[in-house]
Amino acid sequence: MSTIGILGGGIGGLAAAIALRGIGREVVVFEQARQFGRVGADINLTPNAVRALDGLGLGEALRETAARPRFRISRMWDTGEETSRLPMSDAAEASYGAPQLTLHRADLLGALERAVPAPAIRLGHRAVSVQADADGVTLGFEGGATARVAALVGADGIHSVARSALHGAEAPRFTGVVAFRAVVPAERLAGVPNLDSFTKWWGPTPDSQIVTFPLNRGREIFVFATIGQESWRHESWTQPGHVEELRALYADYHPEARALLDACDTVLKSALWERDPLPFWSRGRVTLLGDAAHPMLPFMAQGACQAAEDAVALARCVEAAPDIETAFADYERMRMPRTAQIQLGSRANTWLRTHGNADWLYGYDVWRAAPGEAPGEVVAA
Repeated sequence: MSTIGILGGGIGGLAAAIALRGIGREVVVFEQARQFGRVGADINLTPNAVRALDGLGLGEALRETAARPRFRISRMWDTGEETSRLPMSDAAEASYGAPQLTLHRADLLGALERAVPAPAIRLGHRAVSVQADADGVTLGFEGGATARVAALVGADGIHSVARSALHGAEAPRFTGVVAFRAVVPAERLAGVPNLDSFTKWWGPTPDSQIVTFPLNRGREIFVFATIGQESWRHESWTQPGHVEELRALYADYHPEARALLDACDTVLKSALWERDPLPFWSRGRVTLLGDAAHPMLPFMAQGACQAAEDAVALARCVEAAPDIETAFADYERMRMPRTAQIQLGSRANTWLRTHGNADWLYGYDVWRAAPGEAPGEVVAA
């Protein structure tokens, strides 16, 4: 038995399946959903992630519907003053080897799904237990089914069963911040500047901001706004919001920022949750990937991006190591310092508020990094 099991058929899990199959390993993905659906609104792939996914052969599919933001711009909420402007698009491709791509999350998931053969994906498998021993890992699923694999990659999100098997039961913390998400046809925003760029409006407090960027080759604009809220009493993490509430919460923002909200017809509202960096990801034949290992607040736009990097790093370590236990230990050593830094940087929410160094993040190439070698120390300016 040499099959590597992957819990979770999201971005990280499917990317890991593609990467591991690319080095000749047999994989099976266990996904709790009974069918893949068009879920989520947006995804922001910064150059480091685009380069990782390009190496998996997904570049052409992603570029079919993606937009390429021209700049990454910071503006102040009240005056509209620009505090930083980073060239992206062709300039990012020249500097980092890949552009920034912004697209619908479902388009990325669709490209990943098409790259994994259907027999390698088992839908309707909600894991409830993970038991590892010296020879492999036994998975228990809702309804009583079981599966045996040689090793397991837990890519099952912030509520990870694999994470609980390694670290015990725990719960993420509500940050006291809620987020609003909406997609608006660009034609409704005639006269609003910088629609072809990623723009972040920095609010009067760290928990207040509005972020916008293009989707669907610029035909749509994604709007993401956060604000402090003391409690979250809803069972669902995401629920329909009210555009009237959204507009009222940002009534003091600059007119150009308010124009974005005025164009919204519908909006989703969700809570933002966090965990602290883990002391370890791997034990024996079990390791973690993506949100299961390092759930991040969205303020550096690196959740999915770091999951893509994880997937490539994992496969490269598996290919280079003499056994799976060594591979998982090498992968943890390679990835933990970088993801912990980004996890904490996202929590601080100061990334590029003013001019700073983006090279350490956007310029990282997981395909060229030595397997098992941690990146050098950098400053998240």
